[in-house]
Amino acid sequence: MVKAPKKTKPSSSPSVGKVPKKGGAIVAQESGSRNAPIINIGIERQDRAAIAEGLSRVLADTYTLYLTTHNFHWNVTGPHFNSLHAMFMTQYTELWGSTDVLAERIRALGHYAPGSYAEFSKIATVPDVPQNPPKAMEMVRILVKGHETVSRIAREFIPVAEEAGDDPTADMLTARCTVHDQTAWMLRSLLED
Repeated sequence: MVKAPKKTKPSSSPSVGKVPKKGGAIVAQESGSRNAPIINIGIERQDRAAIAEGLSRVLADTYTLYLTTHNFHWNVTGPHFNSLHAMFMTQYTELWGSTDVLAERIRALGHYAPGSYAEFSKIATVPDVPQNPPKAMEMVRILVKGHETVSRIAREFIPVAEEAGDDPTADMLTARCTVHDQTAWMLRSLLED
């Protein structure tokens, strides 16, 4: 049986083309040139812009969390050094890989992916890594909050992608939420008595 194509909602829908913003700054600049054909992937231009902006925020938070996790991998000390050092490496490796997937989806939607510390600092919700390395269990607490934050931000944009008929982005964000929720749970388990 052939599946009927998904109908996209008209542009007059109040949430289509709109994305929750941090600071109101547009962060996903449209790419392209006069020589390239206009993007025609079945997602309206304003919806692609809104989705790219949401993905840019998720990318900024993911990169910030990656950097924090990698920093903690380098600087963890104490009786749990071996297990935390290895765990943090597994986590930062996964985060690093996901930044490429997020950035490439932004590019597929016809926008430039943010990629500088200046851009990330303007749009990230996850706080920057502490200047002085905290104790091991405080590192774990910080990472729990970071993973929960990225999961919340990603969830904000799933309905935006769904309403625009962008199933690949909705699926990708759902998968990201699964990873962040599970990682937060595993880290939180270390803090329980």
